[in-house]
Amino acid sequence: MLHLTLRQLRVFEAVASSLSYSRAAESLFLTQPAVSMQIKQLEEVTGVNLFEQLGKKIYLTEAGNEFHHYSRNILQQLQDAENMLTELKGLGSKLTISVASTASYIVPKLLAAFCQLHPQTKASMNVTNRETLLNQMAHNEVGLAIMGQPPEKLKLEATSFMQNQLVVIAPIHHPLAEERDISLNRLQQETFLIREQGSGTRVAMERFFAEQGIKLTTGTEMSTNEAIKQAAQAGMGLGIISLDAAALEIESGRLRVLNVQAFPIMRHWYIVHRRGKKLSSTEKAFKSFLIQETGPA
Repeated sequence: MLHLTLRQLRVFEAVASSLSYSRAAESLFLTQPAVSMQIKQLEEVTGVNLFEQLGKKIYLTEAGNEFHHYSRNILQQLQDAENMLTELKGLGSKLTISVASTASYIVPKLLAAFCQLHPQTKASMNVTNRETLLNQMAHNEVGLAIMGQPPEKLKLEATSFMQNQLVVIAPIHHPLAEERDISLNRLQQETFLIREQGSGTRVAMERFFAEQGIKLTTGTEMSTNEAIKQAAQAGMGLGIISLDAAALEIESGRLRVLNVQAFPIMRHWYIVHRRGKKLSSTEKAFKSFLIQETGPA
């Protein structure tokens, strides 16, 4: 039987996630020698090298990659147990959710309303891109997530709770700004700003135009909605973005929503967790709150 300590597992997880002794030490409020010592002791206990150094960088060995899978699950189960015991002691509860970047425009208001109903809850929201979020879910690093519809290949339970309308945005003085019932063919004459590969918005956009037999001219690829909006205002091209993400710029007259045939593209927001995962009472309450607060999706 391996005689591992919780401290060793936490140090290993920090180093494996960052692939840096210095960043791991900083996140754990330890010195770098202390982190190195914990890893050395862990490798002595396991009898295998978990990391290897090539040049100035460190990498997980094959054994390290396998061990990382188990360490994440162990630490997640310990966190679940801690949350359960905290709730039973009546000391309040934690709610940690990961949110796709586009959903970050709607979630804070909903999270604030939930916390008002449950003042003992300490909420934490991590905003990231779709690819990272799916990776977190696949490795059981987060309990709940809010995103567009996840791929079916992952063993996830996804419940829709709110519509997400994708619209075409343009600078206010664009030649199409005052036109109505713009054909999809007309859009082929324009340059479109696009999100990065793997973005839910980009996937939905590409699928929609492929189904319509429309080939768009794409320009600059950008990793955030804010960059898309700024570039559209500067006249670099048209964008396709969630109406919620562009609401402030539209209301203030900095962007226009074009009146395009077959738009908006109707999508949904989903509350997502791993299939079969035991949610805490707080996570269950938040999931129910989203569904009830927003009405039928």
